[in-house]
Amino acid sequence: MSFTAHMNGTLPFQDLWSPYFTEVQAYLPQSKSRLALLLLVNAPIVVILINALLQVIIPRKASDPPVIFHWLPIIGSAISYGNDPLNFFFACREKYGDVFTFILLGRKVTVALGPKGNNFILGGKSTVLNAEDAYTHLTTPIFGKDVVYDVPNDVFMEQKRFVKVGLSSDNFRTYVGMIEEEVEDFISHDPSFSVYQANDINEWGSFDVQKVLQEITILTASRTLQGKEVREGLDKSFSGLYNDLDAGFTPLNFLFPNLPLPSYRRRDKAHIKMSQFYVDIIKKRRENGHHGDPDMIEALMNQSYRNGKPLRDHEIAHIMIALLMAGQHTSSSSGSWTLLHLAANPEIAEALYQEQVKNFGTPDGKLRSMTYEELRELPLMDAVIRETLRMHPPIHSIMRKVRDDVAIPPTLSAPSEDSTYVIPKGHYVLASPAVSQTDPRVWRDALKWDPYRWSDPEGVAAQAFATYADENGEKIDYGFGAVSKGTESPYQPFGAGKHRCIGEQFAYLQLGTIVATVIRHMEIRIDSVPEHNYHTMITMPKTPRNISYRRRKFD
Repeated sequence: MSFTAHMNGTLPFQDLWSPYFTEVQAYLPQSKSRLALLLLVNAPIVVILINALLQVIIPRKASDPPVIFHWLPIIGSAISYGNDPLNFFFACREKYGDVFTFILLGRKVTVALGPKGNNFILGGKSTVLNAEDAYTHLTTPIFGKDVVYDVPNDVFMEQKRFVKVGLSSDNFRTYVGMIEEEVEDFISHDPSFSVYQANDINEWGSFDVQKVLQEITILTASRTLQGKEVREGLDKSFSGLYNDLDAGFTPLNFLFPNLPLPSYRRRDKAHIKMSQFYVDIIKKRRENGHHGDPDMIEALMNQSYRNGKPLRDHEIAHIMIALLMAGQHTSSSSGSWTLLHLAANPEIAEALYQEQVKNFGTPDGKLRSMTYEELRELPLMDAVIRETLRMHPPIHSIMRKVRDDVAIPPTLSAPSEDSTYVIPKGHYVLASPAVSQTDPRVWRDALKWDPYRWSDPEGVAAQAFATYADENGEKIDYGFGAVSKGTESPYQPFGAGKHRCIGEQFAYLQLGTIVATVIRHMEIRIDSVPEHNYHTMITMPKTPRNISYRRRKFD
């Protein structure tokens, strides 16, 4: 009788083991190597069963959040989370509530959902819930030493203050025309828009929206923030460096930062060369005198820390790399989703075009260029961008590493009246604004892209944005200027708290100008909006993502 038969219960319990050991004893003299092979082959199954059994029989402490059941040790829930994090979170919430823990490749990650969860994690003290510990292994090889998460939090906050100097309204006023010119030049010369270039208003062409937006985003960012030397240096060699560096910005690099792989070596070599590229620009400017252009390099070259020490050249170079990499990913993703939804909703795209006709139309039927102030006063454009960021925030999960045992507030999720959950030192916590931004408990038709929801001054969207912006409320200065904390809002497209993105206003400017310029030159169509691709650090649309287009009649 085989062991399988015993496990299936075909023999009485008292007879289970005697025949089995008889079989084993008869087998051993024949072949110890076969037994070893048998044990080796079945070892993974045994480990999986033991892992499952331990989760069932070992009681959970009252102070521990519930742990998501998982079959695979170490791997835990990585597959479910990695394939579709939002569905994973919503499913877990239905069973365990707003607070739960899951295993992510050996890491214990406690999730706190909803506005209260976001407030607990994103509004938490950096001495306890720390961003540097969570991200430096990913960002430092790409951005470089002595900046962002490679420095103490107070130094990073000073560096953010330096960057804000370059994000002035005066600079923004010069950027709108630059971005518009770059977009028009791109669609007039890039092979992706050959039908447009043929000047045929009846023929339809198509383009890969993600590919096009990636190129447009880096062109417009280099023309504005990065400076003319960077824009002029956008040749094949720079593109190669960028691509090698960009290849290090993946979930694999986040989980395993130092694998002996060729892509990792290319990443490190690319960082050295790109850093030197910026340092050379800075040195030449110092030698020739600052040229006064309204770009970020110029702004950073004039900055000093509170202790009087000026920013060193390599720090400026690394901040510039950080701005290039982080901004390019988020803006190209948001721009792609915006055009995809407009292509799937041509009536809204047409209304967006008519908004421009109303505001920028000329007697000869053309559209004049926009100003920064005029771009800020386009209500439908503003609503389109807000709604796209609601449904497609670039980052779905924001993590912090726990530096000291921390209790989760009872108002968020208490196991009982007399106790609360405690997250131990060394674990991770995770907030997901993407969940609160698509939560059907908060938003009407949460998964429907509807820009007009932002037009209702009494609606959920307007209230959520007011809480996020908090223009008339108390501001907090984390070291880079007073900003709205925004951690209690269900709408947080640029994060919240001290790590709220300081490039928020530039992102609106860049995205709004790109979308407005595309819409004024062409009609766009697509049958349906693609699903999310969650296998990248920044949430991108899955392929195929080709948008059909044709040139506007009065372009």
